[in-house]
Amino acid sequence: MLRQTALGTTFLATLALVAGSAFAQETETAALDSQYTDADGDLVADAPEDPSALKDPDTLVFAYTPVEDPAIYEDIWNPFIEHLEEVTGKDVQFFAVQSNSAEVEAMRSGRLHIAGFSTGPTPFAVNLAGAVPFAIMGGDDGQFGYKLQIYTQADSDIKEVADMAGKRIAHTSPTSNSGNLAPRALFPDLGVVPDEDYEVTYSGSHDQSMLGVVAGDYDAAPVASEVVDRMAERGLYDPAGVRIVWESDPFPTTSYGYAHDLAPELKKKIEEAFFSFDFAGTALGEEFTGVSKFIPITYKDQWKVIRQIQKANGVEYTPEGLAAE
Repeated sequence: MLRQTALGTTFLATLALVAGSAFAQETETAALDSQYTDADGDLVADAPEDPSALKDPDTLVFAYTPVEDPAIYEDIWNPFIEHLEEVTGKDVQFFAVQSNSAEVEAMRSGRLHIAGFSTGPTPFAVNLAGAVPFAIMGGDDGQFGYKLQIYTQADSDIKEVADMAGKRIAHTSPTSNSGNLAPRALFPDLGVVPDEDYEVTYSGSHDQSMLGVVAGDYDAAPVASEVVDRMAERGLYDPAGVRIVWESDPFPTTSYGYAHDLAPELKKKIEEAFFSFDFAGTALGEEFTGVSKFIPITYKDQWKVIRQIQKANGVEYTPEGLAAE
C-alpha cells in the first residue's frame, strides 16, 4: 500500500513526520525570489499585474512529488486527472519528476502548472518557483497530518512544557524528527531548551519512550501521535494512566498548488476540480489511506511550523539549499 511521501529520506531526517507550535511573536516576511512580489503579505507570489503575463494553456501539466516508481503513481492519479480535465475543459498531462529540484525548476520555468510538493520542498517551490499551495489531502472531519505530543503520567506535576525543566525527559533518537529534531526547534519558545534545561535521554523509539513514561522511567516524552494511537489500539498501555501536556498543530503532508501566473478563472476551475473530487472507489482513494478529500489550506498558516523548523535547522530557500536536502 503506497502512502503520501513527505519528501525524501534525507530531508525527512531534517524535518519530521510530525511537529508543531507557532513562531515567536514577530512579523514574518516573504522569502520570495526577486522576480516575485507579495503585496498582500500572504507569503506567496502575487499574480502578475499585466494581463498579458497571465497564462491559460490548452494543456495543463500536473506532477506529483518524486517517488521511486513514477509510473505507478501516474496510474493512481488517472481518475483525478480525468476529473481535472472535465472540470477545467483542458487536456492534462502527467509529468513524472525525478527529484524535488527538478519539480521546482519545472514550475519556475513555466513547464509545470499544477503540482503536489512534498512537505519540506513546499517552501522552496513557493519562494523559488512562485507556487501557490491551496489544498492538502485529509479526512471527512477536516483533519490532516500528524501531531507532536508530549506525554506524562496522569498524576504528574508537569502541567506545561516549561515544567519539564530538571525532569527526566526521553527523546527517541538523534535522527528522529518528532522525537528529537522538532522538539529541539520548538521547545525553546515554549520555555525549555533540551540539553540545557533538562538532560536528553534517548529511548530508542517512540514506543519505548511511551512505555517508559507509563512505567515511570521517564517523567515525560515527546512522541508522534500516530504511534501513540496505534499503541492504544493494540492495548499496549492504559490511556487513563497518562496525560498530554502539549500537542502541536498538525504537521502537513504534501501540498497541492498551482503556478502564480495562471489566469484567475483557470485557478478557480483548478480549485473546483480538487475540492469536488470524490476519492471513494478510486485508485487514489485506495492507495492514500486515511484520506477522503482535498482540504483547503494556506501556505502562510499550515506551513508555519515547517518554516520554523527549517529556520531552526539553518535551511535557506535557494537552489543550493534545495539541492542539499
